Amino acid sequence: MTGFGAAEGRVGTLRVSVELRTVNHRFFNPSIKLPSSLGRWEGEVRELLRQRVARGHVTLFARADRDPETRTAAVVDEERFAGYVTQLRALADRHGLDRTIDVATVLRLPDVLRTEGGADEPEGTAPELLAIVEQATTALDATRREEGARVASVLLDRIATLEAAYARIAERAPARLAEQRERLRTNVRELAAGIAVDEQRVAQELAILADRLDVSEEIDRFRMHVAAFRAALTDGTAEPVGKRLGFLLQEMLREANTTGSKANDAPMLHDVVLVKEELERVREQVENVE
Repeated sequence: MTGFGAAEGRVGTLRVSVELRTVNHRFFNPSIKLPSSLGRWEGEVRELLRQRVARGHVTLFARADRDPETRTAAVVDEERFAGYVTQLRALADRHGLDRTIDVATVLRLPDVLRTEGGADEPEGTAPELLAIVEQATTALDATRREEGARVASVLLDRIATLEAAYARIAERAPARLAEQRERLRTNVRELAAGIAVDEQRVAQELAILADRLDVSEEIDRFRMHVAAFRAALTDGTAEPVGKRLGFLLQEMLREANTTGSKANDAPMLHDVVLVKEELERVREQVENVE
């Protein structure tokens, strides 16, 4: 599910801000962008995200700024500067190049500029950074839950549509069965054309017809699956429910298909088609539910 979370805090003398964004994905797929001063803790950050976010494309972006009061002036390592100049001039003479050397170019070479007070030493600790990431994941979780509640509301409305359709099927089923029985009796009488008919055999055929057309079990199972689906959406547990909802939708579709195969009746078939179409819409939305 989509979500956003942000948090700020201190890591040593650095002021660090962290932003988290997620979009739906079947698996946990992190993308972590840390500044170089924090990059050594990427593994710890990745593990924390894995524990807090079950699945999804997860993008973490962190920015680190030194507080003005803790900033130290940059100084030039003149010994290193002179060494670079000597090497550059030697290379220029060796290869017949202009010996003019730009000061700014030398200053950009590794370790020529440094800050006083040991700025080259690692700043802060991993727990300090992880505490900020933890705060961001808490904010992220809140936004994901808000979206989940909105999706659940939509799904419950669609489930109510399914229930209404199956209620009509359940109401129609007994009348349809009685009509089919009467139709069989009429057909038998017309075919017999006055010849005596074995009523026991007719009763057996009617029983077989009733068993073949009876959808009461399918209706009961469908209602149980709907109840379980609704409970999964509203029980308030923190564990992911997407797979559970997907399984229940498969079972509902199975019952709808069986009902349709038995329902040689226009009104019932109309509602079966409606149920299957609505189940497909629900399935598409459930794919975004964790």
